[in-house]
Amino acid sequence: MRIGIDLGGTTVKAALCTEDGTLLCKDSLPTRTGNAAGLKADMKTLALSLCRAHSCAVEDVTAIGIGVPGSFDKKTCTLRFGTNLGLNNISFADAFLPEFGCPVHLDNDANCAALGEATAGAAKGTRNMLMVTLGTGVGGGIIINGQLYTGCNGIAGEIGHMVIRKDGEPCNCGRRGCLEAYCSAASLVRFAERALEDGRKSVLAVHKGQLNAKQICDAVDAGDALAQELFDEYCGNLANGLASFVNLFQPESIVLGGGLAGYGEKLLEPLRMLTFPQTFRGEDRNTEIVCASLGNDAGLVGAAMLVE
Repeated sequence: MRIGIDLGGTTVKAALCTEDGTLLCKDSLPTRTGNAAGLKADMKTLALSLCRAHSCAVEDVTAIGIGVPGSFDKKTCTLRFGTNLGLNNISFADAFLPEFGCPVHLDNDANCAALGEATAGAAKGTRNMLMVTLGTGVGGGIIINGQLYTGCNGIAGEIGHMVIRKDGEPCNCGRRGCLEAYCSAASLVRFAERALEDGRKSVLAVHKGQLNAKQICDAVDAGDALAQELFDEYCGNLANGLASFVNLFQPESIVLGGGLAGYGEKLLEPLRMLTFPQTFRGEDRNTEIVCASLGNDAGLVGAAMLVE
């Protein structure tokens, strides 16, 4: 058995999984931000409660994996800077002692989501895949030959910070023209608000100042011209990034996750039409673009599957 833990700024979630990534049971607790001792105690409490719920002996747990936001050191299982957690330089290597004597692994939460989808989700059965998460930012994870690719310093996979437009929109990373600056949910909303400020007419005006990406997608469905224009531009920008990923990695699949992926085939169909003409394509097999299937459980399953 394996245990996966997803450390979020609001909730700490944990799941008990089999060795092949099947999720057996899960539980959660509110995150005690800024409280390292309390957070460690809650993680252990969740791990023990999962074992009890499934009548699993702690000795049968072979590994515990933790997906974290922010920067970290895998070797020492240390969270260096915990985005939204109010914690810095906290090691989790001893958090589950003395009850659990198994190895404890740590990785980025986006990497865990990618590993989860590759193990038991939309990319199950593939050896090479990319996950692109379309949320507040644009995150990602890279699976090569069935293993997470994290680079020489453990932080590879920052897909959102590939520049798609020289001297383009400013990005939170400090660069300009990043994919994230054009293809996050936040950027879609920003462009919509900008258009409304410029006097463009749209049903979106009733939400001005409180817009979200779903409302823009709903307006597309309702036939709103501005919403359609914004969505078409969004798909074109995202397709530029996806085409580069295909040409660079030639993955079996690209899995889209995050809130905007909830638009399903209405997003996938135009993306495929715009992406594939820009790619080098093989004769036997070509990259599939699909939506994630595990939802919020992807990070839990992936965390459970972490190895050295």
